[in-house]
Amino acid sequence: MALNLKFSYRNQTNIMAKILYVEDDPNLGFVTKDSLEEEGFEILHFHDGKEAWKTFKKEKFDLCLLDVNLPELDGFSLAEKIRTQNSQIPIIFLTAKTLQEDKITGLKIGGDDYITKPFSIEELVLRIRVFLKRNAVSDSTATTDQFSCGAYDFSFSQQTLTINGDIQKLTHREAEVLKFLLERKNQIAKREEILTAIWGRDDYFLGRSMDVFVTRIRKMLSGDPKIKIENIHGVGFKLNC
Repeated sequence: MALNLKFSYRNQTNIMAKILYVEDDPNLGFVTKDSLEEEGFEILHFHDGKEAWKTFKKEKFDLCLLDVNLPELDGFSLAEKIRTQNSQIPIIFLTAKTLQEDKITGLKIGGDDYITKPFSIEELVLRIRVFLKRNAVSDSTATTDQFSCGAYDFSFSQQTLTINGDIQKLTHREAEVLKFLLERKNQIAKREEILTAIWGRDDYFLGRSMDVFVTRIRKMLSGDPKIKIENIHGVGFKLNC
């Protein structure tokens, strides 16, 4: 599988992130791991999902990079296990170009993004840095990221939604989508604006995934019947609260 390894972008932020990387193709795995380490990341590479899961339970990671088709435990099943233990860690799936439904499935079960094989290392590095940068910003704005919506209180940095003392944990993407809608509550948030701001691109499959995230958020906010997320057909969404 060909990779584009020639690029000038280098780590200017000195972020030392620890990444769980699971890929069973030995050649692709070696090249990707080596290239990411050159960028300053700490990479723990596993060839099957079962071994990766054993290590994830014992160690702390900043991001997960998961191939979909893995021996022992596939990427989707691994991601579901990871989400039972950590709702906040970013998960990026590596998907085959011809398996478009993999993209939707991965995002539905808690993935934050996907990258299609064959991919360029430059694109992968940029996607990784987007998540690390957003996490760093979230950590530094803990006192200024509080939102209210009806009977709910939402903390973006903590990725929690609270009503009557009951706390719900959100995934990284769920928190970003909810924050975007709350910053524009009682206004129309256009689909392309949400996709560009959160995912960095307006993509058909990401658009379908965004609908899934909005559906989840509707259920999370169902404890207050006065709150409503309208689907403005062909335009976007409107959070009323």
